[in-house]
Amino acid sequence: MGKNRERRESLVYHAKPRPGKIEVVPTKKYNSQRDLALAYSPGVAIPCQEIEKDPSNVYKYTNKSNLVLSSQMELQY
Repeated sequence: MGKNRERRESLVYHAKPRPGKIEVVPTKKYNSQRDLALAYSPGVAIPCQEIEKDPSNVYKYTNKSNLVLSSQMELQY
């Protein structure tokens, strides 16, 4: 594939139909003030305290297990 075509296809791929490759979608309902209080302050402090007690809880209470490392690579042309 020619460099110009590859460049164009890559830019279109990342821009259309919506920019980016990842979408953030809530996994919990946010229908009330109570839901927001559980998700944020003061509710978020409770899982944080459990993670502090046992760091392996990070996988239980966060999306850490769903994340992957993406390192920057120097592209050479």
